[in-house]
Parts: sequence; C-alpha cells; structure tokens
Amino acid sequence: MEENISYEQASNRLAEIIVILEENNVSLNEANLLFDEGKKLIEICYKSLDGAKGKLTEIRETLNKLTEE
Repeated sequence: MEENISYEQASNRLAEIIVILEENNVSLNEANLLFDEGKKLIEICYKSLDGAKGKLTEIRETLNKLTEE
C-alpha cells in the first residue's frame, strides 16, 4: 500500500474494508490482512488530520498577530 495516498483515498478504502469485514464472507487469513491494511490506513488518516490541524493552528496564530497590530 502506498504511504502517499490522500486522506480521502485512505478513508474511502477504510470504508470498503469495513463493509467487506462486516459481510463475513472472507477467510480468517484475508480478514487479518484487511485488518492490518485498515490499521495502516487509520495511521495515514491521523497523520493527515494532524498536519491539517497544525496548519490551522499556524493560520490562527498568524491572524491573531495581525489583529493585535
């Protein structure tokens, strides 16, 4: 799996995995592989959200400085 996929791609694939696992039509081995892929996708989503949060914090601080002047 690519580490450089977008948040949207990761969250869409994660939703697909959830549906597949909920249908219970997979072997235990396949379920384990999908679970591991899901964990990696969650990490990608969290990293992306943390990056966005950092940018928003930076913008907020910049705006606060500009309004104080």
